[in-house]
Amino acid sequence: MQVYDEDVVIVGSGFGGSVAALRLAEKDYRVRVYEAGRRFEDADFARTSWDVRRYLWAPRLGCFGVQRIHRLPHVMILAGAGVGGGSLNYANTLYEPGAEFFEDPQWPSDIDWRHDLAVHYRTARRMLGVVEHYPHTGPVERIMAGAAADLGVADTFRRAPVGVFLGMPGVEVPDPYFGGDGPARTGCTLCGNCMVGCRVGAKNTLVKNYLALAERRGAVIEPLRTVVEVREAEGGGFLVTTERTGSWTRRDRRVLRAEQVVLAAGTWGTQQLLHRMKASGALPHLSDALGRLTRTNSEALDGAVSVRVPEEAELAKGVAITTSFHVDARTHVENVRYGPGSNLMGALATVLVPGDVPLHRRLGALVRRALRHPIRQLRLGSLRRWSERGIIALVMQSADNSLTLSLRRRLGGTALTSAQGHGEPNPPFLPQAHRASEAIAARMEAETGVPAEARGSWPEVFGIPLTAHFLGGAVISGEPARGVIDGYHRVWGHPGLHVVDGAAVPANPGVNPSLTITALAERALAHWPVRGTPDERPAQRA
Repeated sequence: MQVYDEDVVIVGSGFGGSVAALRLAEKDYRVRVYEAGRRFEDADFARTSWDVRRYLWAPRLGCFGVQRIHRLPHVMILAGAGVGGGSLNYANTLYEPGAEFFEDPQWPSDIDWRHDLAVHYRTARRMLGVVEHYPHTGPVERIMAGAAADLGVADTFRRAPVGVFLGMPGVEVPDPYFGGDGPARTGCTLCGNCMVGCRVGAKNTLVKNYLALAERRGAVIEPLRTVVEVREAEGGGFLVTTERTGSWTRRDRRVLRAEQVVLAAGTWGTQQLLHRMKASGALPHLSDALGRLTRTNSEALDGAVSVRVPEEAELAKGVAITTSFHVDARTHVENVRYGPGSNLMGALATVLVPGDVPLHRRLGALVRRALRHPIRQLRLGSLRRWSERGIIALVMQSADNSLTLSLRRRLGGTALTSAQGHGEPNPPFLPQAHRASEAIAARMEAETGVPAEARGSWPEVFGIPLTAHFLGGAVISGEPARGVIDGYHRVWGHPGLHVVDGAAVPANPGVNPSLTITALAERALAHWPVRGTPDERPAQRA
C-alpha cells in the first residue's frame, strides 16, 4: 500500500483554498496548505499603502505585502497575497451574480447550477458574515445615489453587501459568528483601509473564519512556501515540490507526496502552475482547453477626483465599497475608497481620454488637456491626500468576452502571455465607465462645492484595462475538449487533482466574484467523501 505524507495538499489559502482546508479537515483528511505569502496578524498590516514592504508583493525585492500586480498584453491584474489570499486586500464586497451568469453555455448542461448553488451561497454568506446592506450614509453614498439618478438608473441603486463586523467601533468582543469557536472581533471604525489590510480586526478575512476553524481541526498552514511543481507520481498520488518564497539562492527545496492536490493559488497562480506542468510533462493529460475562457470580469477602473480636499465631506470614511448601480442591464458600477494616507495607487490615475481612438490621438488628448489647464491638472494628478479627494469607479460587466492565455519563452524561463479569446474582444476601455465617472464627478462637485473631474488610468491610455477580478482559464466543463475540470472540480485526466479557485469560474459574473468562488468551493467540497468512506461521485468519462 502506498504511503503518503499528507492526504491532501492545498496550494493557496484564498477563498477556494480556505473552504477546502476547513471542509476536508472536518472530513478527517490530513491537510497541508502551502501559501506563497506571509502570515499577517492585524497589527502587521501596513498603516498606509506607502509602506511598500508590507503593502506590495515583490518577494525578490523583499516586499511581502498583500497587493500583487501582474501584467499581460491585454490586461493589468490586481490580486492578493498572504495567508488568507485575496481576502486580505479585497473590498469586502459579496454580491451574487444575476441570471445571465448561470445561463452561460460553458456550464455543464446536466445541472441547474443556479438552483444547485443556492444552498452553498447561503453557507458562504453565513461563513463570511455578510451584512446585506451597508448601513451608513455619507457624502460618497449620496454622490453615488445622485449619479445613478442623473444617469436615469436610480431604481438600480443599492447598498452593497459587505463582509465586515460592524459592531461597536473599536470595541473587541468574543467571537460573534461561530458560537465562540472563532477569534475575538473588533467593531469597524470606518477607517477606509480595507484594501491595505485591516489593522482593526473588523474585516471578515478568511483568517477570521475558514482558516481559523480549519487550523483548530488540525489543518497545517505553511506560509512563505511557493509550489513550483506538481507531478503525477508512479504508484499513485502527486509529488509536490516547494521552495522558500523570494529566495535568490538558498531555496530550501522540499518534495512531499500527497494522495490528492487542490489547486487554489488564484487564477494567475493556478494557471501559471498548470501551464508549466503541461509544458514540462509533469501533468501529461491536461486538457488543451487550458488558458481558454480566461476572464477579466470585463472591468475598468476609472473614477473622479477633486482639486483639493473638501472641508467637510469625508470621502475616505467608510468601508472600501458601500454602494452600486447599473448603467445598463450588464454593466455594474461600484464606488471604491482607500483610507486617509493610502495614496500610492493614485499613481495609476490620469486624465480620462477617449478610448475609441488610436493611441496617438489618446496621447494627444491627454497632452492638450494638460497644456490647456496645467495648474488644474497638476492639482488633480497630485498624490497628496488623493484618497481624501476622490472616488474610484469599479465597473464590471457580465459580457461574454475572454482572453486565451498561453506560455511563452523568455530569457531565463517562461511567462504567461495573452491573446483575444472566445466571444467579444476583451474591451480596452468601457464607454459606460466613462459615463459613470463623468456623472460621479459632476455630483461630487455639487455635493462638496469643490471643482472635480472624471479620471481614467495610465494603463487604459495605452489600451490595457485594469481588473481586480481575474478569472477562468481552467474552467468547469462537461467534457475535456471544452474545459480543464469536470462538474466536481476534478481535473480531466488527473482526477486526484482539483481546481477550486477563480480559475474554475466559466463566465464573467459582472459583480465581485468572491462569494461565487466560495459557493463553488463549498459545493465541490460537499461532494468529497468522508475519509475512508466510498466516493459517490461518478467516475470521469475517458
